[in-house]
Amino acid sequence: MIEQNFALFDTAIGRCGIAWNKRGLIGVQLPHADETATRRRIRQRYPNGQEAAPPGDVQLAIDGIVALLRGEARDLTGIVIDNSDTPAFNAQVYAITRTVPPGATITYGEIAERLGDKMLARDVGQALGDNPCPLVMPCHRVLAAGGKPGGFSASGGVVTKLRLLSIEGAAPGGPTLFDRLPLIARGR
Repeated sequence: MIEQNFALFDTAIGRCGIAWNKRGLIGVQLPHADETATRRRIRQRYPNGQEAAPPGDVQLAIDGIVALLRGEARDLTGIVIDNSDTPAFNAQVYAITRTVPPGATITYGEIAERLGDKMLARDVGQALGDNPCPLVMPCHRVLAAGGKPGGFSASGGVVTKLRLLSIEGAAPGGPTLFDRLPLIARGR
């Protein structure tokens, strides 16, 4: 087995985790309720991982994630991910997802169409639910049809997804009917 390491780091949304091996990144952990819960979750995901200081390439990934969560439009596509244990279909989904820049979104159906079959939209959603490296493989930028948020398997669920999109300046679904009503009609 290849040696695995992890580290925790602070971001604008809380304490995150990152895991790596000699081939690249193997995981990103979004924050849980507190540092103890985040550490527990990353240890569950990588039970053989040792907490360690991140090497230069991993520190660059951390710096990019921190900047992205601060609202900077950062391109994380240069971060090397070890997807050697990733099923082929999931790897294809993640490759497409990595092309979506901050502030932009794509739908499950659009990814399915790029894969050659719109009927794969549900499979795309399942693959994204298994995403080991959220933010670097930005599954939060993938929406359901009609601009609805769809699911999100990270801690906090859809609320976390919407928060990430808000940080990036993306507006899922655009304005609603209620957003178009005068403020007085909404009781303000």
